[in-house]
Amino acid sequence: MRFSGNFSSPITPPFLTSVTGVSCAPDAKISQHWAGGIFVRQRAVVVILSLILSSAGLWAKNATQETPQTARQALLEMFFSKQPGTLLKHLPSATRATLEKSGAMAGLQQYSVLAGQLRTQERSLQTFEAGSVLLATDDFKTGQKFEVVVDNDSLRGDQDDIELSFRTYKDKQVQRTPFMPRIVFSMKMEAGLWTLNDIAITINLPLADPDFLRSITDKMKTSAAVANPQIHVQSIGQGMGQSMGQGMGQVPGQIAARTLGSDTSALTDLRKILTAETIYFAAYPTVGYTCSLSDLDGFGGAEANEHQAMLISSGLASGKHQGYAFSLSGCAGTPAVSFRLTATPIGDASGRRAFCTDQSASIRASTDGNAATCLSSGTPVR
Repeated sequence: MRFSGNFSSPITPPFLTSVTGVSCAPDAKISQHWAGGIFVRQRAVVVILSLILSSAGLWAKNATQETPQTARQALLEMFFSKQPGTLLKHLPSATRATLEKSGAMAGLQQYSVLAGQLRTQERSLQTFEAGSVLLATDDFKTGQKFEVVVDNDSLRGDQDDIELSFRTYKDKQVQRTPFMPRIVFSMKMEAGLWTLNDIAITINLPLADPDFLRSITDKMKTSAAVANPQIHVQSIGQGMGQSMGQGMGQVPGQIAARTLGSDTSALTDLRKILTAETIYFAAYPTVGYTCSLSDLDGFGGAEANEHQAMLISSGLASGKHQGYAFSLSGCAGTPAVSFRLTATPIGDASGRRAFCTDQSASIRASTDGNAATCLSSGTPVR
């Protein structure tokens, strides 16, 4: 077979038949359709490749973007981050502006330092960004455990209400504590950041609850024993305890004083007051810290205020608790940006330590049981 004609197209050349010798060319429509099919297939391949590359690019971009912070994560960062400035970061802009004008900003910035130090001291403290528990801390020596529980997390658009309650354990058994409050933190989105917009605190007081009544009577007995330790000793055995104490060179009441107080209970109460002062400072920035334990009291009017903040129990706010006397001082200026807190043993102080601290939350102790010695030259408590 011999080809002749114009070979400008390598796909559809004209050709001669071997029988007639007549020049014959393929149908133009068929050629165009065939060529068009190749073009369509090539175009489809290009489009598919483009889609694959675009999808890969979007995936890579999304993979590198950080997941937005939740309101719960913002709340934890605000109060428990070791980084400075996180408290101010999650306050509303109007609150920050007011603090700056009032001059309380510098004092409030100390909270981050305080929170970081408390976090360091409480080695067993754990926080959780998901699940039913927000915070947990264990005291392995005493077998006690404390949890902050998330009862409800209600997200509605740019607002998230996080309702918290508290739970205590002793030797893995839940303890009934009728005084425990419930707190609702209302977080609101502001300029792409979750801010703490409102705090609501409610306290349930079950007047007919047997455990509540038992705890009240126990505290009354303890308070009476501290107020008159000699009677407490005599009640041990109608003079037997007193005669034994005198025989050992002790004065009446010394046994009771040693029994009622311990270093552990004093340190626990000291940290409770420190935490209350921190919350009080943040809640009442125009006042600052308080040097009145009654201002931190847990009972009062229907709503918490600067004179009845509902942050500690009335027993601790009385200044005498479990064999120790607690005292606040050094709240100078308005707002007050500093304070001193001491805990000294009631009764005989021989062999018992005094404790002291301030707005830095660094706790010190003196072996002579004297508050002045602790403040001037106390050694850090590890």
